[in-house]
Amino acid sequence: MQATVYKSTGSWYVVKTTTDETFQARMKGIFKKDEDITSTNPIAVGDIVEIVPDDSDANAKNAMITEIGARKNYIVRSSPHGKNKKHIVAANMDQAMLICTVKEPRTSQGFIDRFLVTAAAYHIPVILVFNKKDIYREKEVEKYEELAALYGSIGYPVLLISASKEEGVDEVRALLKDKTTLMAGHSGVGKSSLINVLMPGLDLRTKAVSGWSGKGLHTTTSAEMYDLPFGGCLIDTPGVREFGIVDIPKPELSHYFLEMQPYITQCQFNNCLHINEPGCAVKEAVEEGYIDVDRYVSYATILETIQEEQY
Repeated sequence: MQATVYKSTGSWYVVKTTTDETFQARMKGIFKKDEDITSTNPIAVGDIVEIVPDDSDANAKNAMITEIGARKNYIVRSSPHGKNKKHIVAANMDQAMLICTVKEPRTSQGFIDRFLVTAAAYHIPVILVFNKKDIYREKEVEKYEELAALYGSIGYPVLLISASKEEGVDEVRALLKDKTTLMAGHSGVGKSSLINVLMPGLDLRTKAVSGWSGKGLHTTTSAEMYDLPFGGCLIDTPGVREFGIVDIPKPELSHYFLEMQPYITQCQFNNCLHINEPGCAVKEAVEEGYIDVDRYVSYATILETIQEEQY
């Protein structure tokens, strides 16, 4: 019987079948020994799995996961259990939506860029949604317009909304409809408020976070999937402080800065890192204003954090 993983609580998974039956499922021990799986969690929210219901107690709705289907894509971050390990945040999504703010708390451009790199590496389109429009003054509006122009010119859709005033939420709804979307952002950006507007009656989230998923918002890596009332699914990731870049070798990083792609092939050296090399078309594009200086600084900063031994 085929099912989709909606929630993981460690050794148990909440799965839903194609006929909307929900089961508490455990993983068959063999997966834990599978040498191809290098992540700290062999099964992730969004995975398509095969289950065998436990017939011994018809009321219990327990099942055993016997097989994990091939993933269309997935997104990873460095695992809190070890720097060199990776944790699969979620699998099989159509897009990701990053909730940002320019005030209370300000989302740094570095965080946005790291998220965009990770998503690009796994072929996941991203929509940037800036929340808390209702508290922006002139200075914040200017900052938002600057960021919207920058990311919009690269090709990312950018929205400005106020979840608390329900402004711009219809546009968000239209983008989410009939798609499976990963929603991410720092804690405090109003992600839960937005989800509560999109899904009235859900009453997310503070209790749920402190309850089953561990300590502070920033330490949890557990995602949970919800069916949207207007069609589609939302994968909520509790406030992630940093998406550590994993599995990206240094020479590949520039490929995930979309605006650098046209220039990479014009560099003198095919393994150019775009830092000190002569004949670098990327650096020339920065100097001529075709690539934003702040984005280039983000690139250089991320490059420094990638361990040499990864490739």
